[in-house]
Amino acid sequence: MSYGIKLKVWGDYACFSRPEMKVERVSYDVITPSAARGILEAIYWKPEIAWVIDRIHVLKRIRFNNIRRNELSGKVPVGNIKKAMKNRHTDARLETFIEDTRQQRAAMVLRDVAYGIEAHFDVKSGDDDTPVKHKDMFERRAGKGQCFHQPYLGCREFPSGFELISGGFPESEYKDETEKDLGWMLHDIDFDNRMEAKFFRAVMRNGVIDVPLFRGKGVVG
Repeated sequence: MSYGIKLKVWGDYACFSRPEMKVERVSYDVITPSAARGILEAIYWKPEIAWVIDRIHVLKRIRFNNIRRNELSGKVPVGNIKKAMKNRHTDARLETFIEDTRQQRAAMVLRDVAYGIEAHFDVKSGDDDTPVKHKDMFERRAGKGQCFHQPYLGCREFPSGFELISGGFPESEYKDETEKDLGWMLHDIDFDNRMEAKFFRAVMRNGVIDVPLFRGKGVVG
């Protein structure tokens, strides 16, 4: 029996930042597998399962937009927060004044996006719950529009709508384009290996990107 799921996500804007751009924010052409995983975990997260992205369907044309966004140049050091939690009082700085650290940055973002996510999950050892139970819980939550926190498309200011799909996805606007090479794309972060970023060559065929296994052939660090 298959324990895969299908989810449609969409939004007015999205930004899946390329890590090689150090200052300005430039989005990948489409959603990354790590961002897709984040959306699934926002709807249903359990430590006993690990989501695996199988395919990404690009339902709408890739459109970019230039915007300017307010960002902060710094943040409260984690060490200061831990010290305050441990000692209950500290002279270290625990606040940020937006007026002092605000800066504007240009961003190349996507607009009017819609994707189909095909995924399944691996059940970790020691889990007493059956895969069927996890699948039913995800489908019930997604079908009712429930989530642990609002899913977003790369950045929290770009919220994502979502809909559980029981049949096929809507027709892609790229259905007649045989192949489009999108270049190297971030797959995910290897949390077990010093937070190493892993990449794969994203090729869209008729609007569909097949995502290789995280530790499989074609994924490089």
